Amino acid sequence: MNRVAVVSDSNSGITQSQAKELGVTILPMPFLIGGQTYYEDIDLTQEEFYRMLTDKTEISTSMPAVGSVTDTWDELLQEYDEIVHIPMSSGLSGSCETAMMLAQDYEGRVHVVNNQRISVTQRQSVLDAMALAAQGRSAAEIREILERDKMESSIYIMVDTLYYLKKGGRITPAAAALGTLLKLKPVLQIQGEKLDAFAKARTVKQAKGLMIEAMKNDFENRFHDPEGRHMYLEVAYTYDREGAEAFRQEVREAFGDMEVHMDPLSLSVSCHIGPGALAVACSRKLPELEEA
Repeated sequence: MNRVAVVSDSNSGITQSQAKELGVTILPMPFLIGGQTYYEDIDLTQEEFYRMLTDKTEISTSMPAVGSVTDTWDELLQEYDEIVHIPMSSGLSGSCETAMMLAQDYEGRVHVVNNQRISVTQRQSVLDAMALAAQGRSAAEIREILERDKMESSIYIMVDTLYYLKKGGRITPAAAALGTLLKLKPVLQIQGEKLDAFAKARTVKQAKGLMIEAMKNDFENRFHDPEGRHMYLEVAYTYDREGAEAFRQEVREAFGDMEVHMDPLSLSVSCHIGPGALAVACSRKLPELEEA
């Protein structure tokens, strides 16, 4: 049986300490702040990031350096036979395409998964990859299974402020000004490839209700599993953990006391949506693991 290593990045929400406990490798995402490069969860904490973000410090995201990726792979391949590499969605970053190009030089020993995941859904893919590897599946099999089910997830995100969407060019200054005047709370969605508009709410309470109803609708009509027996359910947030805990409880109650995992949203996403965001997400359980 081949020994398979699992690699992902900090967009998964998996911290370096959690990675050690799980036995996976997490590449820290780099950020350029004031002309200096920082790495998530290495020399840039969530608290420091949000302090600088709210101070309007210029922060830009970047991809892991090519050398960091290949050095990580080279080191792992001294101990493992193969690698499954799970980057953030190719629709949100070029890091997936870059990794796929780099993997061509590894003679089939590195398999890059392009399964359109981010944050808590990407985390679940990492856990699934670990479980599949424990079953004795090859890196190629794991990639094939994860990519087969790449559209079996859903995320809805409420944005608390329009400032960062305007700054990133995702909405026009005029739309941002009108939305701010009307105190709108946009709800965005990720149904695979990219971050798209979903709805507009006038209050946080209304936005949370919209997201819960949208997720219920997905359970029933997209996944044909209204009771969520074959689903994972998650909550993610930026900065306000107390508000997120309250939302998590609302989600749990709305879904019949299902288990609801919660993590901070990745800093790469937070850069574009700002603090105070809330998200509800789900992904379907893999049949290969339910049979186990």
